[in-house]
Amino acid sequence: METAPKIKGDVKDLSLAEQGKRKIEWANQHMPVLQLIRKRFIKEQPLKGVRVSACLHVTTETANLAITLRDGGADMVLCASNPLSTQDDVAASLVKDYNIPTYAIKGEDNATYYAHIAAAIDHKPQITMDDGADLVTTVLTKRKELLPHIIGGTEETTTGVIRLRAMAKDGTLQFPVISVNDALTKHFFDNRYGTGQSTLDGVIRATNLLLAGLKVVVAGYGWCGRGVAMRAKGHGADVIVTEINPVKAIEAAMDGYRVMPMNEAAKIGDIFITVTGNKSVLAHEHFEKMKDGAVISNSGHFNVEIDIPALEKLSSGKKPARPFVDEYTMKDGRRVYLLGEGRLINLAAAEGHPASVMDMSFANQALSAEYMVKHAKELKKEVYPVPDYLDKEIARLKLESMGILIDKLTPEQEHYLASWSEGT
Repeated sequence: METAPKIKGDVKDLSLAEQGKRKIEWANQHMPVLQLIRKRFIKEQPLKGVRVSACLHVTTETANLAITLRDGGADMVLCASNPLSTQDDVAASLVKDYNIPTYAIKGEDNATYYAHIAAAIDHKPQITMDDGADLVTTVLTKRKELLPHIIGGTEETTTGVIRLRAMAKDGTLQFPVISVNDALTKHFFDNRYGTGQSTLDGVIRATNLLLAGLKVVVAGYGWCGRGVAMRAKGHGADVIVTEINPVKAIEAAMDGYRVMPMNEAAKIGDIFITVTGNKSVLAHEHFEKMKDGAVISNSGHFNVEIDIPALEKLSSGKKPARPFVDEYTMKDGRRVYLLGEGRLINLAAAEGHPASVMDMSFANQALSAEYMVKHAKELKKEVYPVPDYLDKEIARLKLESMGILIDKLTPEQEHYLASWSEGT
């Protein structure tokens, strides 16, 4: 008589698994590139026996990545990369239906969050897969004895890549890491179109505000900021951009947005969205200037972009106004509304990026893990981009799935581009 596999992980409620499985299967229908990679992985088993610990947002799309890695032979463990981003039904299904140990509960406190990271690290990973670099940081600061096991890692976010490059610069990084975030098929699409749509989805779900006619202040005009500004403009908002980079500021101005310092924007903004990857972008001096009813939110990876302790010091009281909306009453009577405790609003109050855009991001993750297993011995303890040929192959597969054809160079054109002798 066969016994059922032992349940491993820590999730909110296993009875949610059936609902989670339906959602995972729905997302899978919209991830054709990852489907193709999964079919090849099942056949070739490129990750056979490789221990993978992933610290990612536990969503339907992430579930399909985890299943792909498992089906490629990986010994897979997953934990949450943010206390508010977990979809509890998905986590339950991963444990119950797919036998993938998952440690993630939406709304978990700080101690539980780090206990879950510790559980993923206890797996003694050979490959780390990060969304914000908390997994790598914890290994390097608290679990150095595991370093001999680690072949390499991948990183998904701008914030995480910034941290990893700082580690590499000061010699702290002890194994190679591939920056999935730097792949063109990741940040051009995930950061711009994914963040743009899902951030506004989160803001709207949390507040039910009509964006048309409101002044929406977007802090940061990187790829995420471009996406948020573009989508807010599409809703009819009056978009204001704040920046520290003069080139990006010019670009924002030429894209049709007003550009000004945050000290000026703070006086007139109705909704504020931070997407910088830096800390205290909205700070004490800004809260003092905001008008009654201002809404503040963050779509950067960590909740440090809004100086919440400063907001609390300025306020005389705090109360919940709606789910994921806290009302802070300033001492002069003004009200400022903080969304999602300052955490990623697209995952705190909504469902994160649509599956069709995460298809490319997670294709990069899967292929980068495979590449790392094959080539880690050739790599230094540095941060590497996704190899260009993998980036282009993912784009080709995505176009194919969309039924889109493109031109090819003729032999004559290839010769012309490779020579210098032909002129006017």
